[in-house]
Amino acid sequence: MILGIYSKKKQLGSGFGDTKRTAEQKTYWFVRRLDDDNYEIQPLNQNHVPSGVTLTVSKGAFMTEYVPEIDYYERRTLPALQTLHRKMERGEEFLQMDQLDAAESEFAKALYIDEDNPQASLRLGDIACRKKDFRKLKQALQRVMGIDQIFVETERHRFNEFGMSLRKGGFFSEAVAYYTKALQINSQDEHLYFNIARVFFEMGDQAACIQHLEDALRINPDFEQAHQFLNHCRQTPHSVAGTQPDLESP
Repeated sequence: MILGIYSKKKQLGSGFGDTKRTAEQKTYWFVRRLDDDNYEIQPLNQNHVPSGVTLTVSKGAFMTEYVPEIDYYERRTLPALQTLHRKMERGEEFLQMDQLDAAESEFAKALYIDEDNPQASLRLGDIACRKKDFRKLKQALQRVMGIDQIFVETERHRFNEFGMSLRKGGFFSEAVAYYTKALQINSQDEHLYFNIARVFFEMGDQAACIQHLEDALRINPDFEQAHQFLNHCRQTPHSVAGTQPDLESP
């Protein structure tokens, strides 16, 4: 349940003795109530939109430390979110029409509003892959790797799409780095092991491919696609890139 925008004040001190000074810092937070005892808070950026890492605070801490900003959401946050939504929608429309330059422009504008926006960051990476623009891909990948929110379970479909774009574009070392980052955050996701196995297969590293497929099956012994891929690897131990079975992990 969305509660709205709340502020929190913090006393900052500087200097010593007679030169000691105190100042008050006020920060703004987007708040959702998770249940009767816990609240999820996310800081607002300079454009008044929720951005960055979310935190969970107890009801007691929330009630004593946070103050409601009654009309802040309607005056500042809601208009900014509506603008962000329009940029993202236009970007997706241009992408569907294969107008990559126009799509790139819209997603870049979205990042101006929310520099940590997961979808815009991933889409810019996808576009760089499709355009074979290594310089922009490097920039996009650096940005993506710094946003942990991209790799959480709720974003699986999006980050898998980008990982597959890297692999299909032939950016194998980048795909390995990307999936390795994802595994650092969620080491028990069998689909991540499956997808990085595909990258290693296309790189010609059969041993690493098999190891990661075995890791996927250790987590989920009923993962049929991983069984098929592993059997394929063992039956054709000298396979080369491009001969793997037509399998994709969700």
